Amino acid sequence: MAYSLEGRLLEVCTCKAVCPCWVGEDPDNGKCHGLMAWHIEKGSIDGVDVSGLTFGAVANIPGNVLKGNWKIVAYVDDKASKQQEEALVAVWSGKKGGPVADLAQLIGEVAAVERVPITFEVQKGEGRLRIGGVVVADVEPLRGPDGKQTVLVDSVFSTIPGSPAYVGKAPKYKADVPKIGVNVDISGHNSVQGHFSFVS
Repeated sequence: MAYSLEGRLLEVCTCKAVCPCWVGEDPDNGKCHGLMAWHIEKGSIDGVDVSGLTFGAVANIPGNVLKGNWKIVAYVDDKASKQQEEALVAVWSGKKGGPVADLAQLIGEVAAVERVPITFEVQKGEGRLRIGGVVVADVEPLRGPDGKQTVLVDSVFSTIPGSPAYVGKAPKYKADVPKIGVNVDISGHNSVQGHFSFVS
């Protein structure tokens, strides 16, 4: 077994809620500038314990999400050792196969991999994400008439394949990543939360 990872996802983007990319449609405004972060609550990669670490990426998606050609900057939790960093990058670059490799194949260019402090918090359905001095994002779920979180399942695209996604809005999303042409400062656009279980 190359890896076994369990944890949480926080995601925001420039699409309006709910993001059309998840159902295979073109993004709002023809392109999407998104942020994804996976916090590993429990997991190992080739025997290396990576529990408690977060891996994130800011992506410039030039068109339909399924057509790929994403440009990204990847962010590794600065609490990671060199061995843990190498293991995380190996998984999210697709080298270790499995469900994460299906996502990685959509990436056309990795402009940089940077070590930065990452804050990833979820409390009572509301999330808070900070990545170095580059990203500030707050997310909150949409809810149905009974107060339960609105859930998306069996979507054609997912950053947490095999798991339900809880769709919502982001009261705050700021990202400044000139290496891939992303400069965002918006409120009230798409957010996604969820749990993941990746095994390969």
